[in-house]
Amino acid sequence: MAVRVGVVGGGQLARMMIAPAAELGLEIRVLAESEGMSAALAATAVGDYRDLETVRAFARDVDVLTFDHEHVPQDVLRALVADGVAVHPGPDALRFAQDKLEMRERLAQLGMPQPDWARVENADQLQEFLDDHGHRAVVKTPRGGYDGKGVRVVSAATEAQDWFTALAEDARGGALLVEELVDFRRELAQQVARRPSGEIVAYPVVETVQRDGVCAEVVAPAPGAQGRLSAEAERIGLAIAEGLGVTGMLAVELFETTDERLLVNELAMRPHNSGHWSQDGAVTSQFEQHLRAVLDLPLGAARVRAPWSVMINILGGPAEGTLEDRFDAAMSAHPAAKVHTYGKAPRPGRKVGHVNVAGDDLDDVVYEARAAAAHFLD
Repeated sequence: MAVRVGVVGGGQLARMMIAPAAELGLEIRVLAESEGMSAALAATAVGDYRDLETVRAFARDVDVLTFDHEHVPQDVLRALVADGVAVHPGPDALRFAQDKLEMRERLAQLGMPQPDWARVENADQLQEFLDDHGHRAVVKTPRGGYDGKGVRVVSAATEAQDWFTALAEDARGGALLVEELVDFRRELAQQVARRPSGEIVAYPVVETVQRDGVCAEVVAPAPGAQGRLSAEAERIGLAIAEGLGVTGMLAVELFETTDERLLVNELAMRPHNSGHWSQDGAVTSQFEQHLRAVLDLPLGAARVRAPWSVMINILGGPAEGTLEDRFDAAMSAHPAAKVHTYGKAPRPGRKVGHVNVAGDDLDDVVYEARAAAAHFLD
């Protein structure tokens, strides 16, 4: 019988695990949130990932359980572990990707470089932080935010009053995370993979370009990152993976400051948008690597196949018709481009696919990737 990998979450990350799973002879099963999601090809169950009995029933028929997202509640995860389910990453690691306050506290214990930050439970505490940090700061909800959601740049405590009100009405207490507004020159991402037996590998550090809080472009490796910067990014990624006991893929989002420091922004314990380039630009894609890691198989080489790889997200898609309607023109004009779509209907701002191009000349690779992606937009 084939080894069975269960993925909780039916989004595009689960979808992109299907092909490498088939190549490895694995059986992949997906618990999707609803019918017709990106990973519908492998969706063997549909249900609420927050409901223990739903996830327990799904986990009963797999050999290892992993995730398309980090939102499965801790009590569900811990009950599965108590049942004897192999959960990777496990709840002890995953909680640091689920709660940004816990992440900041643990990274501080590990001595990782971070922006100045504080836990704030009311507007007075937030205003005090603002007064001490140039009267502007970033406020985040500790749980649930992604792609710019749950994040605000504020210059007065009143600008987060609705979040404080919601915390008070929740009746369980709680706090917001406030961070200094970092003066950075660019954003980077360091991915590493770690298997339960301890083997660990690092991918090249990449540059990410964000638009409206959403990743728009990735360049691998990050231009000008050779030497000290690359070594420091790798050191940080490996130290966090080891220190938190991560199993599977880990993405560490970083700020490169104007005074040439690296500061940890956020973490993701799964395949990540910053690693999509690896499908066509690395010896082992992040999706194959994640499967290898959670199954405790030997990890694949993470080195690049070409000097440069560029990933462009297709955000929104065409105003009329489908992405498939644009294949002919895009592929005819840019035969070196690799188009990956997510099975999603076009919608403004939505991630509906991405384009990868790899090659020897960075300017040419950037042009080809952007031009190919532009065929899918109006």
